[in-house]
Amino acid sequence: MTQQSLEQMIQQSGGNPAKMLRQLPGGPYRFPIPEEEYTNWRDEQESWRTSAVLFDQSFHMSDVYFKGPDVKRLFSDTGVNSFRTFGKNKAKQFVAVNPQGKVIADAILFAFADDEYSLVGGPAAANWVQYRSEIGDYDVTVTRDEASMWNPGDRLLFRLQIQGPRALDVVAAAADSPLPEIGFFHIGEFTIAGTPIRALNHTMIGTPGQEHTGLEMTGPWASHDKVYAALVDAGEQFDMRIGGSRSYPTTSNESGWIALPLPAVYSGDDMKAYREWLPAMGFEGQASLGGSFYSENVEDYYVSPYDLGYGRVVKFDHDFIGREALERIAEGPRRRKVWLEWDDADVARVVASSLTGGPERAKFLGLPSAWFSIIHYDKVLSGTDIVGFGMDPVYTVNQRHVTSLAMIDEAKATDGTILTLAWGDEASIGHKLRVETHKETTVRVRVRTTQI
Repeated sequence: MTQQSLEQMIQQSGGNPAKMLRQLPGGPYRFPIPEEEYTNWRDEQESWRTSAVLFDQSFHMSDVYFKGPDVKRLFSDTGVNSFRTFGKNKAKQFVAVNPQGKVIADAILFAFADDEYSLVGGPAAANWVQYRSEIGDYDVTVTRDEASMWNPGDRLLFRLQIQGPRALDVVAAAADSPLPEIGFFHIGEFTIAGTPIRALNHTMIGTPGQEHTGLEMTGPWASHDKVYAALVDAGEQFDMRIGGSRSYPTTSNESGWIALPLPAVYSGDDMKAYREWLPAMGFEGQASLGGSFYSENVEDYYVSPYDLGYGRVVKFDHDFIGREALERIAEGPRRRKVWLEWDDADVARVVASSLTGGPERAKFLGLPSAWFSIIHYDKVLSGTDIVGFGMDPVYTVNQRHVTSLAMIDEAKATDGTILTLAWGDEASIGHKLRVETHKETTVRVRVRTTQI
């Protein structure tokens, strides 16, 4: 039986992808970390600022391997990034856009060798690059190691992330020999419990002043348990915490990474063949859309790299899909990525309304993560004018507020500006399992342009 494609799914649902995604019943992205909380999510959040936290990332991300003599050319043709100096034992945040310059997805790209790369993250970026490798003239082979939600077997590699001011102390205590010097976004090699480790120096949390205090370590899956145990044992003397599935998704808010904008693949004749290649039951076909921003035009949800704060990685030193469009976008008005701190009194009002119940209550505000779909867009207003989107509201003890990452008009993106955010999703009532009967409300939000 032929598998249904994303394009067929869109047409069978009436031809409107925005409505189709809004009516999907699914909740937020799953993080199949073995425990929700190893201690409690508040202490786990605090530990990445005060000591160290260990996250087992072995389960929720797709690892897709690209190998062959044309691998560098493939990624240069499909990514906005420069690849002039990219090679073995380096990594970068890879960003792909469609021909109109709108973001399909980003992911972390590892170069294990000059002819062997691994793209790690959500599957949308890797799907696009694999498709381009198959339809283009590239001598590249692709090997997929899907996330555990879609992969009942063992992973090829384990992936362990340690972060915080004592992170390197923990790893040094667990390693079999002194750690090598590893440059930022470079990969170093050493051993733990006799196991060869590749470690990427990068910052998952993004705490100011702690830009180089994180390692993402990979090794053969068969050695997962003994490496994990060695790190846990070494971490005891440094008050390290283990992070669970409740604290993990809040890390992106503190770092300023907008993890899941809607992939810009659902419209346009130039993307139709790709939609016919994508399966209906893949990520793009099941990316439930929620939040108070509602439009029946799916392109209203598309964003540019500049909106997401990725202007620093866009390099016009090579030809790539979407370059001409991005050159125009770079010259025009754009939105800026900011944090929006919710007013505490308004948060208390929203929470209290759930205690009284009834159809007039506000949408339940879950803590620490409040979103209820995979893709989350809340409308942000100045008066009655929509000036941007709020994404993925969370609470962390380090920020001490419910905070949304957002993309707002540059004119409003100044510290201390007061705007309002619409909270709720009446359009999803009766469709999404996590959306109860409620009334949308507004909360005051204060703009912050830097990390704290």
